[in-house]
Amino acid sequence: MSKPPLSRFEFVALMAMMFATVAFSIDAMLPGLPEIGATLSPEAPNRAQLIVTSFVLGMGLATFVIGPLSDAYGRRPVLLAGAGLYIVAAALAWAAQSLEVVLAARVLQGVGAAGPRIVAMAIIRDLYSGRQMARIMSLTMMVFTLVPAISPLLGAYLIGLWGWKSIFVAFIVFALISAGWLALRQPESLPPARRQPMRLAVMIAGMGQMFAHPTVRLAILAQAFCYAMLFMMISLVQPVYDQVFDANDSFPMWFAVVSMVAASASLLNALLVVRLGMRRLASIAFAGQALCSAAVTLLWLVAPGNSAMFAVFIFWQASVFFITGLTIGNLNAIAMEPMGHIAGMAASVIGSVATVAGAVFAMPVGLVFDGTLLPLSAGLTAVNLGAWATLVFMRRVEQRLGLR
Repeated sequence: MSKPPLSRFEFVALMAMMFATVAFSIDAMLPGLPEIGATLSPEAPNRAQLIVTSFVLGMGLATFVIGPLSDAYGRRPVLLAGAGLYIVAAALAWAAQSLEVVLAARVLQGVGAAGPRIVAMAIIRDLYSGRQMARIMSLTMMVFTLVPAISPLLGAYLIGLWGWKSIFVAFIVFALISAGWLALRQPESLPPARRQPMRLAVMIAGMGQMFAHPTVRLAILAQAFCYAMLFMMISLVQPVYDQVFDANDSFPMWFAVVSMVAASASLLNALLVVRLGMRRLASIAFAGQALCSAAVTLLWLVAPGNSAMFAVFIFWQASVFFITGLTIGNLNAIAMEPMGHIAGMAASVIGSVATVAGAVFAMPVGLVFDGTLLPLSAGLTAVNLGAWATLVFMRRVEQRLGLR
C-alpha cells in the first residue's frame, strides 16, 4: 500500500529540516571552538577553526556525485545513506581523542550532509514545477532562515550543560529525527521508470562542455571567491568575538541578530535583480564589500583599541552575510544559463567545484589568524576584489565573443 502524500505544511517543514542540516552542522559548532582548541590542540588552539572548513570540504566533494546518484538509485536511498554516514561520522567525532580524528570525521560528516542538502532540492523539483515549485522553495527558505540564528544559541546552551562533545550528540539526534521522518512519511518521488543510470563518459563529456564555456568558468570562479568570503567569516567570527573583543559570552546573541538581518538579502535581491541584472548587481555588491573590508583594515591599523571597533565589526559581519545572500544565487544562475541541456549535472558540478575552491581559499586565512582583525579583513578584501575583477573580465569576454 503506497504512503499518502504529505500535506503542504508537513512537506515544507520536512524539506526545511533537510536543508537545515548544513547550517546546523556548521553554526552550532562555533561556540565550542575555544574549548575544542584548548582540549585537543592546546599548542595551536587556532587550528580548531578547521572544524568548519573540513566539513565544507567534505560536503563540496560529495556534491559532485550526490545528484547523479539520486537520479540513478532514487531519492530516498541516497538521502538515507547520507544521513547514516552523517550519524556515524558524528559518533566518531564524539569519541575522538585528537583534533586530527575530529577533522577527518567532520569531512565524512560533510559528505553525509550533502545527501539531505542536494536530494531535498531534487525531491521538490520532482513533485512541483513552475510557480508552485517557486512557492514551495520560498516557504522552505523562510523556515530555513531561522536555523542559522538559533544554532549558536543552542550550541552554547549544550556546551554549558554537557561540554563540547554534546554538540555531536545533538547532530545524531537531529539526523535520526529528520531521516526517520522522511523514511516514515515521504514516499519515493522518482519512480524507477524515470531514473537515469550513471555514465562516466557522459559525465566527463558534460564537464568538458561546462569548462569550455567562458561564462561558466568565470561564474564558477566568482562563486568560489564568494564562498571563500562566507567561509572566512564563519570560521573566524567566533575567535574574533573571543580573542579580539572579549565578547564570547554575547557571541550567540549577536550572531542570531546578524543572521536575521542578513536573511532579508534575498528579498532585496528579488527587487533589484530585474532592474540591474545579475552581473551588474553582483559586481556592485563585490566592489562595495571590497571597499568595506579595506576600510575595516584601515580603521584597525589607525585605531585598533578604539571602543567603536566592536560596533564596526558587527556591521561588517552583517554586510558579509548580506552580500553573500545577494550574490550566490545570481552567480549560480549565471553559470547555469548556458547549461540548460545538462542542468542536473551542471548544478552538481558547479556547487561542488565552487564550494571546494572556496574552502581551499579560506583555510590559509583561518590558520594565520593572530588575534587581530587584519587577517580576516585583508582576506575578505582580496577575495571580493577577485570576484569583482572576475565579473568585469567576464563582461569583456562575453562582449568580445558575442555571448550577450
